[in-house]
Amino acid sequence: MSIFVDENTRVIVQGLTGGQGRFHGLRNRDYGTKVVGGVTPGKGGTDVDGIPVFDTVEEAVALTNANASFISVPPRFAGGAVLEAAKAGIALVVCITEFIPAKDEAFFYNVLVRDYPGTRLIGPNCPGIISPGKCNIGITSGSIALAGGPVGIVSRSGTLTYQAIHELSQQGIGQTTCVGIGGDPVPGTNFIDCLAAFEADPETKAVLMIGEIGGTEEEKAAAFIKEHFSKPVVAYIAGQTAPPGKKMGHAGAIISGSQGTAAAKMEALTAAGVVVAVNPTAAGEKMVEIVRAF
Repeated sequence: MSIFVDENTRVIVQGLTGGQGRFHGLRNRDYGTKVVGGVTPGKGGTDVDGIPVFDTVEEAVALTNANASFISVPPRFAGGAVLEAAKAGIALVVCITEFIPAKDEAFFYNVLVRDYPGTRLIGPNCPGIISPGKCNIGITSGSIALAGGPVGIVSRSGTLTYQAIHELSQQGIGQTTCVGIGGDPVPGTNFIDCLAAFEADPETKAVLMIGEIGGTEEEKAAAFIKEHFSKPVVAYIAGQTAPPGKKMGHAGAIISGSQGTAAAKMEALTAAGVVVAVNPTAAGEKMVEIVRAF
């Protein structure tokens, strides 16, 4: 099985006629994802390499039965695109757009929670989601992923998501689903959301979790794992040498006082029974050991 997406997911690309939307949308389609349409206001009736383009998400959903959207639009339009998809009844929205102001993210995230509880947002500022061999929405390279499980991956870092996938695939360890939740301060989907879904997925036997400095999401995940998660977890926390008060890469990766440090996160995860690795390669190696011992 997989979480959130599978071979039946029907995807529209908001921003398909733009450079990035076209590039990644066509790559997703060529991977085997059911990309059934695109949306660009004013360009309805055209197509991108055979994929029909619509003026609105509502029209696209009505004519294609899409249930997921891949948003690749500039920051100033991203919030409106997310809410348009939710209003049209899209169940899963993947937004890769970066540099969205935190206040805008907080606004559309809270509107989703209040008005559209049936819509799940992954991102923004994320690589997206891939269930190898079934569906790829976003910018992850399908060529590095290996279908069949039994490992689920959830990560705040896009680049480290790719490394985790590649490290496991090189060792013949497949993945059920890999979710890049993004590194911004207001993620639409968090660690606990993904862990709960992996716990319920019978084909996911273990989880590789990649966090980073800033915020308290990893500590919250540790508490959830301790009380509610029955499967082995390996974790790596990026930013272990980051100085306090300095943003490192992601907008959400900033230490404030004693909060959000790598040491605090690693301590909380270790106390919850998680195997905590000192670097990404070691995380992959520890996961390989766990899987081969099943």
